[in-house]
Amino acid sequence: MSSVAETVSVGLTQRGTSLEVQIVRAADAQAPTVLLIGGFGNDKSPEVIRKEIEAWEKIHPAKRKFRVLGIPHANPDETKVSFPPDGDAYRESSEAHYLWRWLGSQAPDLVVIVGNDPSGLEATLSTHAVAGYGKIPVRKISARRGILKGLKTVERSNAAREKARRSERTPLQLIGSLENFYGRDLNSVVYVPTMAVAARLRIGKLDDVERIVRPYMNGEKDSLRNATSSHLPGHLVFAELAEKTNKPEYVALVKRAADVGFNADGSLKESMPFHDEMSDSVFMGCPILVKAGKLTGEKKYFDMALKHFRFMQSLDKRNDGLYRHSPLHETAWGRGNAFPALGLALSLLDLPQDHPAYPEMLSAYQDLMRTLARYQDRETGMWRQVVDHPSVFPEFTSTAMIGRSLLIGIRKGWLDAATYQPHVDAAWKAILQRTSDDGQFVDVCESTAKQKSLEDYLYRKAILGKDQRAGAMAMMFAIEMAGL
Repeated sequence: MSSVAETVSVGLTQRGTSLEVQIVRAADAQAPTVLLIGGFGNDKSPEVIRKEIEAWEKIHPAKRKFRVLGIPHANPDETKVSFPPDGDAYRESSEAHYLWRWLGSQAPDLVVIVGNDPSGLEATLSTHAVAGYGKIPVRKISARRGILKGLKTVERSNAAREKARRSERTPLQLIGSLENFYGRDLNSVVYVPTMAVAARLRIGKLDDVERIVRPYMNGEKDSLRNATSSHLPGHLVFAELAEKTNKPEYVALVKRAADVGFNADGSLKESMPFHDEMSDSVFMGCPILVKAGKLTGEKKYFDMALKHFRFMQSLDKRNDGLYRHSPLHETAWGRGNAFPALGLALSLLDLPQDHPAYPEMLSAYQDLMRTLARYQDRETGMWRQVVDHPSVFPEFTSTAMIGRSLLIGIRKGWLDAATYQPHVDAAWKAILQRTSDDGQFVDVCESTAKQKSLEDYLYRKAILGKDQRAGAMAMMFAIEMAGL
């Protein structure tokens, strides 16, 4: 193992400066983790922390008692930083939000604040569980050398124990906890709640799912009322019910959603409606068309799926293999790439191999998976809010969707298992660690229409807590992991 410290980004300040942490690993992967953090006030703490890191990395890895993290400059722009963080992450007080959520996800066993602490971090750590994980012991010391040598033993923190406990849950255990909060009703047939409902269907809750969708079956509610792009994949739950029950009423609802892609004379439209030029529409439009083709046996739906996919690629595929979210800006938004990944994977499951759409969409899927694999964050196992930006936050739903898409491809033989299974395993571990038993998540990007600049994507609101979209995506990834 190398003795050279690694430097990775924790996040971005409000002015766009990268918050960086240095990592010195121990040979024992179970060694306690100690964080040295400073640079909050006008003192010598940054220099002291750098010297401590330099000294620690000279020790042979087998003799390092701790894995050490060092943040010399927690406030590089010298702005006002306070804990617990105020405002919406990451639109406001981004330094504090990044540090707080990163602390939770890293779950060190001890935080050592070096030097001045006008931020109130010491007091906050003494009284608060961090980002939903648990408490982390804290010490505050003056900016002087010999900090690490002076540490004799470090006990596991509550946060570290909770992170480890979460990691050990099985897919079915995760689904069992999340279904208490998600997939229990369906006020509108859009993809977010219906994916959670479909997950419950796959674990055997057929009677309850049929009860939930009954108003759309008996005409009490219109499944396409005030239809948007999100309503089209929402109808995939009816496709799953049709396959499960063979009831023609479910097929009719699937067909009704897919038929919006055709003119009154039956000819194919240029694309599925509602796309708003966004790469999301590969997922919004293609899978429901393919399901309609499978359930009805009508080739026109497969034809339309291919036409719609080509249309979206012409708008949003970048030369480097990633997808811009829309022609409005080149940004490779996280979900803006996860949507094409999942849309292609789900479509390929039901496309006839002798249809021209199959080889073309399979090649596109394999190219996108190959590209996305290169951008998975090695330290966290996550994909970021902007896929190719190394400092913006790791985003929950993108990771769940891409992980699921990869696993589908491995199971179907479209991807090499030896190459891609490690990416799935890392993504699954990340999702487990960022999901609590009471249905709360870390860093879920809010609903996002097309934006005009990179900054608009970098500083989107990131949810810490309960979220319907994250619940649905986590449940469906877990379903895939469980082989259901």
